[in-house]
Amino acid sequence: MSVFDAITRSAFPKIAYVIEPRFSGGTSAAVAAELRVAVEFGIVEVHAVTSKTFGENQNVAPVLRRVLDELRIPLVWDAPRISADFVILHNPAFLKFQDALNTKIFARSLIVVTHENFLRPGGAEGFDVLACLSRIEEATLALRKYLAPISPYNRKTVKEWLAMSRIARQWAVLDADWFNICQTEVQSPCEMPQDRRGRHSRPGFEKFPSIDDLDSCFPKHAKSNVILGADALLNAQVLRAHWKMLPFDGISVDEFFSMIDFYVYFTAPTWQESFGRAIAEALAAGKVVLSNPETAATFGDAVVSCHPGDVDQIISDLIAKPDRYHEQVTRSKTSLAQYSAASFRTMLASVLTAQSEVLR
Repeated sequence: MSVFDAITRSAFPKIAYVIEPRFSGGTSAAVAAELRVAVEFGIVEVHAVTSKTFGENQNVAPVLRRVLDELRIPLVWDAPRISADFVILHNPAFLKFQDALNTKIFARSLIVVTHENFLRPGGAEGFDVLACLSRIEEATLALRKYLAPISPYNRKTVKEWLAMSRIARQWAVLDADWFNICQTEVQSPCEMPQDRRGRHSRPGFEKFPSIDDLDSCFPKHAKSNVILGADALLNAQVLRAHWKMLPFDGISVDEFFSMIDFYVYFTAPTWQESFGRAIAEALAAGKVVLSNPETAATFGDAVVSCHPGDVDQIISDLIAKPDRYHEQVTRSKTSLAQYSAASFRTMLASVLTAQSEVLR
């Protein structure tokens, strides 16, 4: 029996994506990479929802626009009705400012991919989870409804939220992580690393640690410190002569990586990355990555788990012993392999096959 036959009685099941296509960060990049794999499993439709999160403009994220054009998949805006064997809705947080999801969804199986953590460090909700899931629930008629976490940490927040929620019985949690597809070919590291540090992210304040921690991670004695996505710091006039601060689109990511040997990434204490796509990019670029233990856990020993106060000593030790720097970069290959397109294909085949067997 072929994969397609196992997935559904029809040779080519209908798979409908429901997305807010204007996310500028990891969500759009993740969906774009995923679509290239999903088209192997059936007839794919992509439906865009105009949410109040981004207003009325239809400026689709460029990475997503390129893939839709490449695959010749039309982007259907605000369809009143979506019907498919499998409906995959990415990032329910885009509904946080809505009163309703103004489309009706009919599916054999609905999968909601939870890009944003349901809970923040300390236990506060990351967004109005109940409202977002309720809007999806009210708009959907499906035989089965699933939440699909994108990482072990993201899964932890989803399960903890469900444990204290009155709607937990309406949602099952997929066993497999619906991870981001990442570049898995790791570039060769520099022969002799120097104290060239950097970080990049979206410019939101939640993506940055305290100023004291930034000063500790990017000190005067470093040869260079490059901060890409420093819009909020620049707007707040948080200036340091020894920092090269650039807006989010100030240079290409490849150019940024050519300027550093160490990628140092910490966030606000009230924020935690759900996956860490920027971390994966830095690993693939052949850089040593330093981050907090929770973020590092997604990538195993490929990321140096530490705290801001440890950064200086770790970098000093790795510069003094280049062989250890090279060994650290080498660990990225094994870590990133689990997030390859081939690994995602295997996961998706397993999930769709299992759902088809359940729903027969």
